[in-house]
Amino acid sequence: MFNQHLRIVGAVALVGLAAGATGVATAARADDPNARRSRAEHVLLLSVDGMHQSDLGWYVSSHRTSALAKLVRSGVSFTKAQTPVPSDSFPGLIAQVTGGNPSSTGVYYDDSWNRSMFPAGTTDCSTATAGAEVTYFEQADKNPHSLDAGQGLAGLPGSILSMTSHPTSLIDPAQLPVDPASCQPVYPHSYLQVNTIFEVARAAGMRTAWSDKHPAYEILNGPSGTGVQDLFTPEINSDAPTAGASIDWTKDNALTQQYDGYKVQAVINEIRGFDHSGSVSVGTPALFGMNFQSVSTAEKLPKSGGQPGGYLADGVTPGPVLSAALDFVNGEVGAMQAAIHTAGLDDSTVIVLAAKHGQSPTEPSALTRIPDGPILSALDSAWNTAKHVTSGLVALSADDDGMQIWLKDHSDEAAAFARSFLLTYNGTGNDINASPKAFTASGLTTVFAGQAAADYYHVQRGDVRVPDVVGIAQHGVVYTGRKGKIAEHGGADPQDRNVPLVVSGNPLRRHGTSSDKVETTQIAPTILNLLGLNPNSLRAVEIEHTRTLDLDRGDGSDQNGTVDQNQSANSDQANPGG
Repeated sequence: MFNQHLRIVGAVALVGLAAGATGVATAARADDPNARRSRAEHVLLLSVDGMHQSDLGWYVSSHRTSALAKLVRSGVSFTKAQTPVPSDSFPGLIAQVTGGNPSSTGVYYDDSWNRSMFPAGTTDCSTATAGAEVTYFEQADKNPHSLDAGQGLAGLPGSILSMTSHPTSLIDPAQLPVDPASCQPVYPHSYLQVNTIFEVARAAGMRTAWSDKHPAYEILNGPSGTGVQDLFTPEINSDAPTAGASIDWTKDNALTQQYDGYKVQAVINEIRGFDHSGSVSVGTPALFGMNFQSVSTAEKLPKSGGQPGGYLADGVTPGPVLSAALDFVNGEVGAMQAAIHTAGLDDSTVIVLAAKHGQSPTEPSALTRIPDGPILSALDSAWNTAKHVTSGLVALSADDDGMQIWLKDHSDEAAAFARSFLLTYNGTGNDINASPKAFTASGLTTVFAGQAAADYYHVQRGDVRVPDVVGIAQHGVVYTGRKGKIAEHGGADPQDRNVPLVVSGNPLRRHGTSSDKVETTQIAPTILNLLGLNPNSLRAVEIEHTRTLDLDRGDGSDQNGTVDQNQSANSDQANPGG
C-alpha cells in the first residue's frame, strides 16, 4: 500500500457509553419483550481470514470426517454470504460485531484519513490545520517489532500468553489523530461511531473475550472503552520468531500457524473457564472468539517452506501451502470443539464461523501486480501542472486490490480530475511469474469520485471520513511495488467478498444449507439473539435495519433471512446500496 500523508500523533480520552452522547441503545436482557428466548449461554465467533465459501465447500467434500465438516453438519451454512466493501480486516470484523457498514460505523480501513481531525502530535488546536491520517494498524504499537507490542515481557514468544488483557495501554498516543474538540488523541474505540456486541453483552452482565492481530483491535471495546474484558492481541507484524529477525509472522506460513496457535490456546483456556493466560479462573465467556491468519498468508505468499502458495492453475484447488493451512485450521477448530465437549458445554455453546474477507485472485493466471506509487505520483504531478501548484493532490491512498483515495482538495473539480486521470493512465505491471504485464485505466474498471463516492457508501458528500475517490479494480489486480504477494483483499472483487458463514451447535433446532443472500453484518444481531439479548441494542442495527440470520429454516428458501435492500450499503459491487 502506497501512502502519501502527513504523519500523525496523538491519543484519545475514553468516551462513556451514554446514549445521549453516542447514540448507543440500551442493552436488553433476556426478559425484554423484544428479545427472543435464549438459545445459547456461550457464542464462540471464529473468523478464518481469507477463506472463501468455495474453500470451505472443497474442504468439507474432501474431508468428510473433519472438524469443519462436523461444524457444517451441526448447523446452518449460508453459502451466499458476503462481507462488506471495503473487504479489509478492520471494517470486515467491525461489521460482524456491530451489524454495520462503514456508513454507520465510520470505519473505512485500518489506515484512513479524517478531514476534521488534527495530525498526531498536535498540542495547540487553536492554530492546527485540519486533516489527519488515522493510523490503526501495527504502526500504532509502542513497539511494533515485538510480539507483545512493547509490553516488555521476557522469554518471548513462549511467554506471550502473559500479555495484557488491556492492549489500549500498548498503543503509542504519538501515532494517533487528535480530536479538535478536546485536543486529545483518539484511540480506536473512541473512533468507532456505534456500539458493539461486546458492550451489549457486558451491559447484560455477561463475560466477554476476543483475540486478534494488533492492539488497535481494542476498537472492539466500542465507544465505552470497556466492551471486551479479556482482549488478547499479539502483534502479527512483529519480528518473527524473535525480536531482530528479518521477517514477521506473515512471511512464512509455518510461522503464521505458530502465531495463530497462541490465540487458539487463549481461546481453549477461556473455554476451560480461565482468562486467556490460563492462570486466572474467571468462568467461560458468554461471548468470545478469535481470528485465524494462516489461510490468508497461504493465499498471498508466492512460496513458503519451499512450496508454492495459493491455488493450482484451476483457481479452485488449494496448492500445498494453502492445503496445509486449511488442515491446520481444521485441527485447531477440532481442538476447540474437543475443549467445549470436555468442559460439558456442548448443549450451551454455538460456534459462528465466518471470515473478515476473502482474497483475490484465486486463479494464478489472472494476477496483475501494479505498483500504485507511480500512479499516485503521476496524479500529483498532473494536478500540480494543471493548477500551477506544488502541493500535490493526494492526502492518503489505501490500495490493496482496490483504491480508496482521500484528496487534499475536496472540491468537485479535484474529484473529477482524479477520476479522469486514473481512467486514462496506462502502464506495465507484472504477472504471476514476475514477467511484464500491461495494464490499462490504472487497473480499474470503475471510479466513483466526489458525490458518486459518497453515494457509493451511502453517506453525505460532506462526510469527513469518506474517501473522495473509490476505484473498483479489474479482477486479478493487486497493488504492490514488489513481487512478494500473489493475492490481496480490501476491494470489491466477488472473491474478496464471498466468505463462509456457518452457525453451528447443539442449541440450534435446525441444520442444513441456506442459499439466501446474506451479509456478515447479520452476524452481530444474530449473536445477540442467540444470547437472549435485543439485537436493536446495536445502534448500527437500528440505523441499517440489519436483520438476524434465519436459523429456523436452513432450507435455502428466500424469506426472512434475506438482506433488506435498504439495510446494506454494500449489496452490489457497482452500486453497494442496491
